[in-house]
Amino acid sequence: MEELFELPLETKLRNAYSNKPSRGYVGQHPLIPVYESLGIDDAHVPESVESFTNTLWPQGNSSFRLSELDKIVRKMIVESFDLEKYMDEHISSTNYLLRFMKYDSPNTPDAKLGLSPHTDNNTVTILHQNQVEGLEVQTKDGRWINIQPSPTSFIVIIGEALRAWLNGRLYSPRHRVMMYGNETRYSLGLFSTPKSGYVIQTPKEMVDEKHPLLFKPYDHEEFMSFYYTEAGQRAPSALQAYCGI
Repeated sequence: MEELFELPLETKLRNAYSNKPSRGYVGQHPLIPVYESLGIDDAHVPESVESFTNTLWPQGNSSFRLSELDKIVRKMIVESFDLEKYMDEHISSTNYLLRFMKYDSPNTPDAKLGLSPHTDNNTVTILHQNQVEGLEVQTKDGRWINIQPSPTSFIVIIGEALRAWLNGRLYSPRHRVMMYGNETRYSLGLFSTPKSGYVIQTPKEMVDEKHPLLFKPYDHEEFMSFYYTEAGQRAPSALQAYCGI
């Protein structure tokens, strides 16, 4: 992955998707100068991976199988809530974004923000990192804890889309990256995302007297358009501001 980020900036800027500014190359941001990433939209489609590698990675790589892990994780979640009848719809309505991320070493013992605190707006995020720590997750009581996975572990984070679909039964945690020391951090993330036009609607089985409906049905792409507005960025919870009840 290091060779990928050593490509010239003009080459990395080719990693762009029209009308999807958050899907391709992200970097050179003054608030988080140590962060840089590249993305493959529709990463479960071989042609998308081939297009990416032809542009940026001459050696290619045909071994991306993280989407299978995502399906296993979501199958376990759906079955735990007795919602198996929705599984096929859930999978068929999914796109994948594969993102390569680099955090430059700050070369200082003091903490430097690598990625601002946020919740993920997608369905499920699966992360794998090199052995340079930095990922922190905020607990419900407001504490930040450092995540220390083993070299063979994947980190699974529930996104806002799944939280809304399950009527808040699962927690979508705020997380951030804090950088220390003199080592560069690399990570790989697969983001499962509802397809454009698919309406996220809480199953009736998730709503009862103890669990009143929390969110109105919404289209993920339309929500993302709101998310990047001033109102969406200012809201403590963009999803709550957009379709909360």
